[in-house]
Parts: sequence; C-alpha cells; structure tokens
Amino acid sequence: MSALWTSEEIAEAVGGKADGLFEVGGVTFDSREVGKGDLFIAMKGEATDGHRFLDKAFGAGAAGAIVSEPIPQPHVLVGDTNKALNDLGRASRERSHARIVGVTGSAGKTGTKEALYAALDYGAPGKAHRSVKSYNNHTGVPLSLARMPRESRYGVFEMGMNHAGELAALTRLVRPHVAIVTTIASAHREFFSSEEEIADAKGEIFQGLEEGGTALVPFDSPHRDRLIAAAKPYAARIWTFGLGEGADIRARDVIYGQPGGTLVTAQLPDADLNFTLAPPGEHWVSNAMAVLGAVEALGGDLGAAGLALAELAGLKGRGERHRIRVGGGEALLIDESYNANPSSMRATLKVLGNENVSGRRIAVLGSMKELGEGSDGFHAGLAEPIEAARVDYAILVGQEMEALAKALGQKVKIAHVPDVASAAELVRKEVGPGDALLVKGSNSVGLSALVEDLARGGS
Repeated sequence: MSALWTSEEIAEAVGGKADGLFEVGGVTFDSREVGKGDLFIAMKGEATDGHRFLDKAFGAGAAGAIVSEPIPQPHVLVGDTNKALNDLGRASRERSHARIVGVTGSAGKTGTKEALYAALDYGAPGKAHRSVKSYNNHTGVPLSLARMPRESRYGVFEMGMNHAGELAALTRLVRPHVAIVTTIASAHREFFSSEEEIADAKGEIFQGLEEGGTALVPFDSPHRDRLIAAAKPYAARIWTFGLGEGADIRARDVIYGQPGGTLVTAQLPDADLNFTLAPPGEHWVSNAMAVLGAVEALGGDLGAAGLALAELAGLKGRGERHRIRVGGGEALLIDESYNANPSSMRATLKVLGNENVSGRRIAVLGSMKELGEGSDGFHAGLAEPIEAARVDYAILVGQEMEALAKALGQKVKIAHVPDVASAAELVRKEVGPGDALLVKGSNSVGLSALVEDLARGGS
C-alpha cells in the first residue's frame, strides 16, 4: 500500500511550503495519539497550542508536521494550521474514488457508522475506511477524511452538530453519495426550541449529496416527512427505512431474544435478506435497515453485510457487554455510558427489560445534559419506560435526576446520589449473581469510570 501522504502532496493540498522530504502513514492533531510515521498537525485552540507538543510528537515517531512556525524537524509551513486540516481533508476527498456515506442522527449514529463499516469491510476486506471514535465535528470530520487511504473503495463518516448550520458545512466537505439520518430526538435541546428545529438541522446532511445520491430517512419517525422534504432538492433517490409497513427498507419479520441475536427478514427495494443481528434491541433493528439500505445504494454485497451484522460486537460505551464477577457468581453489565438523551434512554431501558435474568434488573442512570428548559420534563418522562422495563432498582446520578426521582416516587426502589463515586458504592453493595446492570448517562457525568472499574473486577 502506498504512503497516505508525501510532503509534496501535503504542501500542495494546504498551500504550504515543505521543508524536508517525508512520507506519512497516518494523521493526528493529538500528540498522545502519534504513532511511528504519522503526520502531526500543530493546531492552535483557545486552551492550548499544538506547537508546544512538537518534541513529544517527534519523540513518539512522527515523520513530519504541519506548523505555522518554522521548526528544525521535517515540516510543511502554513499560515493557519486549523485551515490546513480542512484543506487536507478536502484534498483527500477530491483525490478519492471511494463511494462515500455520511451518517447523522440524534442517537445511533456511531453504532450505525461502525455497523456499516463492518458490512462494507466484510464484502471488500481492507478497502473500507471510517471515522474513528466519535470524530464527528468541525475538526474530527476533516481529520477522518485526511486519514482515508487513497485506495479506499468505501468511506463512512459520522457527522454531528449542536447548532444549526454546522452539518451543512460538514456535509459539503464530505460530499456523500449516501446520506443517513438515524433518528430525531430531543438531544441538544439547550440549543433548539423544538424537535422540528433539530430535524431541520439534521436534514442539512442532504445538502452535500453528490449528483445521483441517495437519502435514507427513518420511516417510523414523526419527522419523516420533514426530512423527506429536506432531502428532495438534493437527492436523486429517497428511501425510508424502519419497522413500519410501507418503509422502502423494512424489517418485515423480527424474532427477538434468540440465541446468537435477533432473527430478521429484511425487505429491500430489489431483494429480501434473512440474517441474524447480534446487538439486541428494536433500535438496532432499525439501524440495521439503514445499513442494508446504504449497502444496496452503494452496490455492495448484501450477503456479506448480513454476515457482518451477525458478528457485530457491542461498542465501548454504546452497548458493550461484560460478564463481571460478583459474590461468587456473575452479573451482566451493559455499558451505555458514553451518552444519553430521552430517546436512547428509552431504547436501552427496553433492552434491559427484555433481558432474561435470574436476579434483578438494576439501572444506573446519569443525568441527560443539554436539554434546556425542558430538562425536568424529559427526565421525569423516563419513569414510564423504567416501570415498563421492570427495573428492580434505579440508581439515579446527578442533580437533573431529581425530577425522575420524584416522578418514580415509591413505584420503583430508587437511590438518588450526587456523583459517580456515590453510585459506585451502592453498586458494589447491591449487584449480585444473576443481576443485569445497565449503566447509561451523558458522557460528562463520568459513568464510564464506573464501567471500567466493574469490568476490571472492582465490584
């Protein structure tokens, strides 16, 4: 495989001047992530300046850097390193012959991105590329583009936003052939007055579609028609996906709770596919329909996609499962600690309710952030799905959870605690053999530390 970038190519892409000849195999702006042969971009932010970490980057094996100040090591000198990142991402997209997919949504976008990558990679091993982690913002998207190997056949890019107009800029950089909106929910309501405004902001992803492109819209969403209207000026083809009758890509038959996963018969515009879906939950069935729709739109291998979905592992913080040792036995730990909004809370509580357990169902639920003035109502609204999931014990973490504690009252055994440390003490005392433990909350609550401790055997 050829080098990802040469110093001459970098200089041309970013309008800079190369000092020294070098080739790189990777790109990063985080000195902690630098590997041997990488390009380090010394970006300047409000809190720090990447130029301070150049010695660390080269000490870790960087082959070259993009800088705005001359240095003795091999580099490309530019006026603005932040702009250079965007320019490098744009140049990567322009040189690529890959078929590109953009993914957004209020929930499920990272899981869908990973599942789609797995499906495409299964059919074309080593030829699919995707954004890693949740690199989905104004720096993560161009970085992910800049990292795309020139030989890639497929690229899958996650795009996020918390203000109107952000997705429009990102999607015009990515220029997808297929654009997916997974779901619309009350995430980032602090910055939007209604879900309709969120739908409009998510619908911006269609503005970057390449000519002849396909828009994939959630059929079961109350905002379906709004999203279709947003796609019409830009998409040559609009497909809906989901569980409801009438969806273009539909889960026609679904059997939950089977050994090895959920059995699904998917009906697509030009084919039917029977497959097993490893991750549990109705929300994953819907996301799988988006994956299959994208594979079909790209002309990929549907059979390979089905096999990939059967082998799909849970993602850290987004459904990863652990068997943890407790009290001479084992308990199930479901890690959903990365993030939370009302929609994703309901979906994962439903998964907990469907678990076959010999012990109790315990939910450690952290506050949902950025919900604005409606925060109390959104938190209190979780009382019904908690009861429906037959939760035996709910440990509620954070000030915002007070509204839910009041809504639950005496209906479910609860503990309302201020922080993760307090929750951890209760978990260590309470969780026993045969229990199923769900841990979910907004990332800033810090419940991932509890999951890591339990997974290491700290219970």
